[in-house]
Amino acid sequence: MKKLLTSFTSHVTGEGQRISFTYSEVDENGKLRNQNLRENFIVLDEELQGHIDAVNNFIKRRMEG
Repeated sequence: MKKLLTSFTSHVTGEGQRISFTYSEVDENGKLRNQNLRENFIVLDEELQGHIDAVNNFIKRRMEG
């Protein structure tokens, strides 16, 4: 069974920075077995937090024109 990421988002909650994501499961023949499965986690890894900050800063600069 292969898991295919279909979407993700980063947002701040009371616990801290959170990543929420959805994915589908496909079998070895390419048949979709499960879809729109959801998980999330609190970001504790500093490297990952740096990547999130970089994306947020990119978006802010783009919004400023």
